[in-house]
Amino acid sequence: MVDTTSQWIVERTGICERRIADPETATSDMAAEAARAALEQRGIASSEIDAILVCTVTPDMFFPSTACLVQNRLGARGAWGFDLVAACSGFVYGLTTGAHLVSSGAHRRVLVIGADTMSRIIDYTDRSTCILFGDGAGAMLLEASGESDNGAGFIDFLGEIDGSGGDFLKMPAGGSRLPASVETVQQRLHYVHQEGQQVFKYAVKKMFEVCRDLLQRNGFTGDDVTMMIPHQANRRIITAAAERLNIGPDRVLVNIDRYGNTTAATIPLATQDAIAQGRLKKGDLVLFAAVGAGYTVGASLWRWAY
Repeated sequence: MVDTTSQWIVERTGICERRIADPETATSDMAAEAARAALEQRGIASSEIDAILVCTVTPDMFFPSTACLVQNRLGARGAWGFDLVAACSGFVYGLTTGAHLVSSGAHRRVLVIGADTMSRIIDYTDRSTCILFGDGAGAMLLEASGESDNGAGFIDFLGEIDGSGGDFLKMPAGGSRLPASVETVQQRLHYVHQEGQQVFKYAVKKMFEVCRDLLQRNGFTGDDVTMMIPHQANRRIITAAAERLNIGPDRVLVNIDRYGNTTAATIPLATQDAIAQGRLKKGDLVLFAAVGAGYTVGASLWRWAY
């Protein structure tokens, strides 16, 4: 559909394959499946969940929230929740929010889900975006730690937003400024629009800076990190940030080649791969990091307790 080749895509992004949802599958469908898998893995019922946070930029609809749809599907009676919009940084922001809900003592268990059906908002005649994004979902269950966890769990976070970069990565129409109309559809304004070079430069700089500052604030360096799990936007962005942090490739999870950029779903999907590959174990120091539209920037530091 566009002038490109597999070699061109792989060399510039690291992406070899992606998953695209069936036409009848929406974001809430994938989110609910990911949530069920997390609950089954932990061996608890949905009725034990206190809150559900769904991180997404592709909700089934503006309202009700995707969190409401997922709660109903899971039968999670008594749980409250909401959608969180931070684009590619969404899951990191969700982890931070969920961790504070638990650490405050307000909740015992919080389900954080990252899910996006990006194929629905991608213009497949636009080479700058159509080669990048895939569909997917992942979920993590956050629980209060016990005495046997020996201090494992959430350590700290660092977040930042910079709205001056909002025009470089956005979906222009569909909101209150440009409501849907014949004209907005004809002008293809309901698709993702991106200024690739601007976003790339910002992402490389900020992913390094937010990770460096978070580690320094907590008395760590890149040498202390067991596993860095970054947002999977572009292999070159990940490599550049990790090298500047002195985190070797054996300590960085990269799976963009298999899934592409699934926006809020990349970090939970990558975490599951890290566990399955035996690269993330109890007691490890894990660093999550992301840069996304907005601009949004975030990093979260954990002592893994799984």
